[in-house]
Amino acid sequence: EVQLQASGGGLVQAGGSLNLSCAAAGFTFEDYAISWFRQAPGKEREGISCISISDGSKYYADSTKGRFTISSDNAKNTVYLQMSSLNPEDTAVYYCGADPVRECPDFRVLNSHGADYWGLGTLVTVSS
Repeated sequence: EVQLQASGGGLVQAGGSLNLSCAAAGFTFEDYAISWFRQAPGKEREGISCISISDGSKYYADSTKGRFTISSDNAKNTVYLQMSSLNPEDTAVYYCGADPVRECPDFRVLNSHGADYWGLGTLVTVSS
């Protein structure tokens, strides 16, 4: 059974940083692409970053490029999202998702179809 658990959310002031973790279990980690999504109140879910576990390729949505960094620790089956220069528009519930593919799906696919597997989200609140 595929299991994903996002953690690390909290309250942070604008300009601050926060690190999220996504612990994975129940599947062969290297055979999957792991993505981070977020959904702000009243807005559609947005795919913000993806990492191909097999080759380490990383992708970012324009809204997070240059501020967020995705990484993985394959020994721990964990994907991280380091977030910096946070602003109130980053306030959202953040989710990690997994797809049984070695290459990251296009963000248009992530945004329209999401991921095959989801974990519970973690709330990030950025105060002004």
